[in-house]
Amino acid sequence: MWFQDEVKFQLHGSTCKMWIPPEERNPVVFHHPTRESIGYFGAVRIRDGKFVFKLERESFNGMTFYSFLKYLRMITAGCRRKVILILDNVKYHYALLHKSWREACEERFQLEFLPPYSPELNVIERVWWLTRRHNTHNKYFSSLIDLEIDIETQFFEWRNGSQELMSLCVSPKLLLMERA
Repeated sequence: MWFQDEVKFQLHGSTCKMWIPPEERNPVVFHHPTRESIGYFGAVRIRDGKFVFKLERESFNGMTFYSFLKYLRMITAGCRRKVILILDNVKYHYALLHKSWREACEERFQLEFLPPYSPELNVIERVWWLTRRHNTHNKYFSSLIDLEIDIETQFFEWRNGSQELMSLCVSPKLLLMERA
């Protein structure tokens, strides 16, 4: 059982910690005037915390999602079990572009959709939270490449499985469902 989602990390975040003189009541903090960001498709297997990711430089759409699906299918092809991919209800997850491919793979690679407006049910959201906590909070990145290197260093540590991700993502009920 895998959980999938997309994420964007901004070059200049919104968290700011600083010392302000006590006499200053309402300080004004100016942030860097850019919205540069990098995006990733990601999936985590709850059984062992294995993490798969793919950098997306353009935008998230049906074509880029289809590319990630094929990549994930290739990685999980050696598995003797049926792969169940749980994901949210973004419109491009249902794209006609990859409908025939999804139907052809359904016997061994099945997509299950979460109810609308329920990100708390997608455990990969916790992975994004942990990544931000470890890699982007209270750090300054001078370029998008620096941000990418920092994030991908963490992702590569998780790619073969992680006890930290497994414990973060697994509830006892999910673990029982996975072993059944």
